[in-house]
Formats: sequence, structure tokens, C-alpha cells
Amino acid sequence: MAVASAIKIGRKPSSIIVTPSAASKVAELLAEEDGAESLFLRVAVKPGGCSGFSYDMFFDSEIADDDIVSELGNVKVVVDSSSIEHIKGSTLDYKDGLQGAGFHISNPNASRTCGCGSSFS
Repeated sequence: MAVASAIKIGRKPSSIIVTPSAASKVAELLAEEDGAESLFLRVAVKPGGCSGFSYDMFFDSEIADDDIVSELGNVKVVVDSSSIEHIKGSTLDYKDGLQGAGFHISNPNASRTCGCGSSFS
């Protein structure tokens, strides 16, 4: 699968890679939302989960000055400056199928992950 590199926007370097498959799925989900033209996918890290941290993904409409923005086509993925330290260099992908369908983050910074795939340390 081809992986598209994230594009730098603003002052800070872009640090998350979005695959074409993930961008396509985000675009599809956004198309179902009211006000989709002002929304983007926010990826965040929050304390919790079996391994110490967990990923959080949701649609948002406000970008802070220190957020890191990645784009692939018309799709924006935004990461806050606190979270980027935990997921720098990660790849956001989407897989479709009977098993393991959904968004997946491949994080080279994670020393340990949980069996569910949504928690890491």
C-alpha cells in the first residue's frame, strides 16, 4: 500500500503520515456530517487505557496556533502540540474487511501496546 507523506502547514513540521485509505475514509465520514466544509479529523493522545495512553479521534472545527496540520487531498488531520510528542512519525491508516476493520495508528514511539490496539506506552 502506498503511503503518502504528510504535508507541512504552519510553523511546526508535520509529524503524522496519513495513508490514502485513511484520507478516503475520513472524507467519506465527513461527507455525512453537517458543516463538513469546516471540519477536520483531530487525533489526540490522552492518559488512560491498559498501557498508559490511548488514542482519541474526533471531528473538530477549531485549529490552535500550535496544532500540527497534515493534509492529503482535501482531508485535514490535526494533532495538538502535547499529543504530537507521543505520536510523532506515526501512520494513520484505515483497513476495511471482516477482521480488524477501522482506523489504525502505527506508532514507532510506542514501547508497549495493548491487545485492543488503542492503548500504548
